[in-house]
Amino acid sequence: MAVKEITDATFTEETSKGLVIIDFWAEWCGPCRILSPIIEELSNEMKNIQFKKINVDENPEVANSLGITAIPTLVIYKDGHPIDKIIGLLPKDHLKKIIQKYI
Repeated sequence: MAVKEITDATFTEETSKGLVIIDFWAEWCGPCRILSPIIEELSNEMKNIQFKKINVDENPEVANSLGITAIPTLVIYKDGHPIDKIIGLLPKDHLKKIIQKYI
């Protein structure tokens, strides 16, 4: 399952239902480029979770409203509400364990 790119304009709708993992990233961010294929792998393995990403340079409103000052940052949403935030680059297995707590 591909990771869907979302925007400030679509953010609320895209996070309103179910368990959603949002990857806040930027093109120039080295750790973000390392994390991207990990998120793709997790999206293929964890099909009951929606994985989405938002470019903070092109869509600064949501990142600012959530107080995101470092990337990569993953924010876990459940039915429209943020329930956890993961800052920085973590190994795939570690990320998977964190996410599984919310299934």
